[in-house]
Amino acid sequence: MPIAHRHAGLAAVVLGTLVVAALVVAGVFVLRDEPTVDPDRATATSAVGERVTSDGGTIRALALGPVLTWDPQRLASRDDIAFAGRVFARSLTAYAPNVDPDAQDRLVGDLATDTGTASADLKTWSFTLREGILWQDGTAVTCADVAYGISRSFASKDLPGGSTDALAVLAIPRQANGTSTYAGPYATGPTVAAGQAAFDKAVSCVGQKITFTLSTPLGDFNELVSQPAFGPVKKSVDKGPEGVYEVFSAGPYMLEKPWVAGQGGTFVRNPHWARSADPVRRAHPDRIEYLEGMDIQAITQQVMADTDGGRTSVSLGSAPPAIQQNITAVQSLRERSVNPRTGVVDYLVPNTRSAVFKDPLARQALAAATNREAYVTAIGGPTAADPARSLIPRSLAAAHEGDPVGAGNRGDAATAKALLAQAKQTEPVPFTVAYRSSATADKAMAALVAGWRLAGFEPTTRPITDDYFTAISDPRIAGEVDVFWSNWAPAWPSASTILPPLFDSAINLTASGPGRDYGYWNDPTLNTRMAQIQQIDDRAEREAAWAVVDQSLLEQGAYIGLAERRALYVAGSDVRNLSANTISGGVVEFADIAVAQ
Repeated sequence: MPIAHRHAGLAAVVLGTLVVAALVVAGVFVLRDEPTVDPDRATATSAVGERVTSDGGTIRALALGPVLTWDPQRLASRDDIAFAGRVFARSLTAYAPNVDPDAQDRLVGDLATDTGTASADLKTWSFTLREGILWQDGTAVTCADVAYGISRSFASKDLPGGSTDALAVLAIPRQANGTSTYAGPYATGPTVAAGQAAFDKAVSCVGQKITFTLSTPLGDFNELVSQPAFGPVKKSVDKGPEGVYEVFSAGPYMLEKPWVAGQGGTFVRNPHWARSADPVRRAHPDRIEYLEGMDIQAITQQVMADTDGGRTSVSLGSAPPAIQQNITAVQSLRERSVNPRTGVVDYLVPNTRSAVFKDPLARQALAAATNREAYVTAIGGPTAADPARSLIPRSLAAAHEGDPVGAGNRGDAATAKALLAQAKQTEPVPFTVAYRSSATADKAMAALVAGWRLAGFEPTTRPITDDYFTAISDPRIAGEVDVFWSNWAPAWPSASTILPPLFDSAINLTASGPGRDYGYWNDPTLNTRMAQIQQIDDRAEREAAWAVVDQSLLEQGAYIGLAERRALYVAGSDVRNLSANTISGGVVEFADIAVAQ
């Protein structure tokens, strides 16, 4: 998904059979801050002292913010989704925490007893809720609560901003304009009964067993339901559009007092939560004080200083690049920091409608000329990013080390020149590249331009500052720009949330623009193959198939990977079990964080 600052103004109507390809477009997440990493530091590390399993104490979570909502069906920020999912919002499935950053994609049942049962055609999925899961008022979480929560996703006018993946995948009839015939639980009017009946058919309960009927086969539906948008909401306490910050918890913590926007709130133990009924969360602290509205530099310096308040604090925002070197250079600070990969990958997309890059040899030449190491240096060095040739983050099962043009991470001018000669292009080869401008991005683009010029290209940069992704989605720009910069991150740890949303022309290319397929990649054979992969039920086999598709895209120069971003978080000396979750966006892991007693 393209990464923006806080707000996600994206939506999609899915009319084809390859539904999951549109899921990330329909349910976009956003980052609070652009993450700003040495591969060894990617390991989830412990803060000062040994890992602990004891309970008690208060941890202070410091953030710039703002949190826009705690409503599970309205959550969009990856930071907030990750925090909520470990603290109070439970889902049918979840990814179990693991200190190994490359082993954090193990799916387990959360509300459900297991990861679900699919029909042979993968169009029906069933989950049974586990016993002993209670709301903060002591009542049991029921199948009806889960169904009601999911129904709220359809009320996009009343609850804007969250994931609409349920609209994309559930077998609910659509109107002529592509919108759902079900408008959610708050709808009124003569069509309400028919819409509700259609929803109840697609999402049905028998006791504590919930069954979903899908509009198309989906092999990783059990991963999709790990999102809080598929979590429960108790109808009797639902405040609808007014409940922006309401938290009614089925997890280990609940709000002590109402949330104050711009300031935060304190989460205290839910007395009815049982560790025995939760395979994901250890919930060691007694209290979590979430404080927002603080400048990230001030936060980092306060935690580094390790004063009274700082000793039990953890920064939820990545340390500014100017401070990162101080943290990594001092052992005592390095020992209480963690430097995870975030899954956000920067990449370039050659415009296949461009006179220059319609030739695959020219696209390969640009890939060969691209100096990823220079790009990483310009955006902050090894604590800020790792060079990346692929869009698939290293923590995903589909990750691979393919290098079709054989130019490595520094680029190879000689190889690029040879490819341009094969393409019968005369040096210098001019082209225009658009990118989202900032002080750091300007330096990074300048580093790329230097490498391209050595290889026989003559690039002209086109910096764009406002509404960047809207600008490059305008079809008029296709005749003016030859290469586009972009970035993307998976919604859950599968390449199904990366490759189809970006390169399936069937769901992207329309008269109104390219969707997220900025380079106008159009390969019907590949579209068919991606649709087939969605129907593979074995996860390992499915992800291996995605890796093959990605290799094909790289070989044809469909895109050029640049870097996978990292974040650098620091905690106080009394914080224990500090780690980060690489498959949830490289965020601080609250499942088992603890405080020294």
